[in-house]
Amino acid sequence: MQNFTFRSPSAKQPKLTKSAAETIAIEVFSYLAADPMRFDRFLALSGIGVENLRAAAAEPGFLAAILDHLASDEQLLLAFSAHAGQHPEAIAKAREILSCPTETP
Repeated sequence: MQNFTFRSPSAKQPKLTKSAAETIAIEVFSYLAADPMRFDRFLALSGIGVENLRAAAAEPGFLAAILDHLASDEQLLLAFSAHAGQHPEAIAKAREILSCPTETP
């Protein structure tokens, strides 16, 4: 069994901003890309090919999709959380922020 350690939450954590949520998603993407098996699985499940990765990354929902992928696999979520020193709750909050539409019709 793996031993995961996380940063202890402070009593008064600042509200997670959209910029901070984007930073977390980029960290997750880097974490996925650092391991060929993790990255290939992300590409396969997302339907994104290496040839259209740059175009997909420019899409508004790309960062949210990265966090959706992470959240769909508890073991991966916990491994990233331990690696990055982020609480899973912060990742969930980032996912929520990036999944919310920025404009209402």
